[in-house]
Amino acid sequence: MYTMGGMEFSEGLVTRGINNIYTVMKDEQSFICRIKGKQLTSVKNEYNPIAVGDYVSFTADCQILARIERTNCFQRWNDKGRCNQTVVANMDQIAIVTSANTPPFRPRFIDRCIACCINVKPLIIMNKSDILLTEDEFARFSLFHTLGYRIIAVSSQSGENMDELKALLAGKKTAFIGQSGVGKSTLINTLLQSNQKTSDLCEKYNRGCHTTNHALMLFAGDMTIVDTPGVREILPPHGDAHRIAQSFPEFLEPAKRCAYDCCLHDNEPQCAVKKMVEEGKIDPDRYESYLRILESLKTMTPAWMKNEDNKSHKGQKYRYDDGSEE
Repeated sequence: MYTMGGMEFSEGLVTRGINNIYTVMKDEQSFICRIKGKQLTSVKNEYNPIAVGDYVSFTADCQILARIERTNCFQRWNDKGRCNQTVVANMDQIAIVTSANTPPFRPRFIDRCIACCINVKPLIIMNKSDILLTEDEFARFSLFHTLGYRIIAVSSQSGENMDELKALLAGKKTAFIGQSGVGKSTLINTLLQSNQKTSDLCEKYNRGCHTTNHALMLFAGDMTIVDTPGVREILPPHGDAHRIAQSFPEFLEPAKRCAYDCCLHDNEPQCAVKKMVEEGKIDPDRYESYLRILESLKTMTPAWMKNEDNKSHKGQKYRYDDGSEE
């Protein structure tokens, strides 16, 4: 317990948040808290001011006063709220879970998830490894390893590589992110011997149904895992377009040879990245994935960006940090 300005408060870890009601843990004791005044004055233009993994200061009557500065986060664009949404914060790693089939392997979904990782390393997990990938799918999955990402193929059903996965999670806080139906909750149940709710796939569309409807931090031994709601689509957060390029490590070295320092490797002349794509030295599907992510930024109009007449800047140009527009 601390005292500031005559008010006593504590610091704790947010382990769950539903409808602006947060579970905050301190010294293995949980408190059900709300934000004092319903808004944090220090947080603006975000869909949710507090996420699982955040550290907060709160009073003896369970009123949250402030969010302590984050070290990292997984942040996505919330199209409904027209602003950025932090899914989890202060993690040691983000486990991006995919599957070989049911739902189908989508490497571009993984590319977008990586672009949502802000100052935190991703771990890419291929679940349902008992289902074989095609040759092209295997090559695309293996490419992530070539680019320096840690990848692992597991099966919660057969137990393949589950011990190796446990070793990668030991002593760390890990958030599990993935499409609906890839088996995140089933995988977590196997790891933690828990009973998180799961469901079958929607057979008509070969995709998952939502079962986890909010992020939840779970503990078992030296593992801390955050189960997050499955999604069908994901977009990186609104912000600096150049940060997207930085999440494609194969671009970093050739980017030094681009004619323009602020090159986005799109329509600029004398772009060394585009040249390497043409020469087959950069995977063309990864490059196309990058262009689509870049294009998605141009369609984002945050709710707080309004005209003086209170109308949204619908269809406005996207302004990059170097002052250029598209």
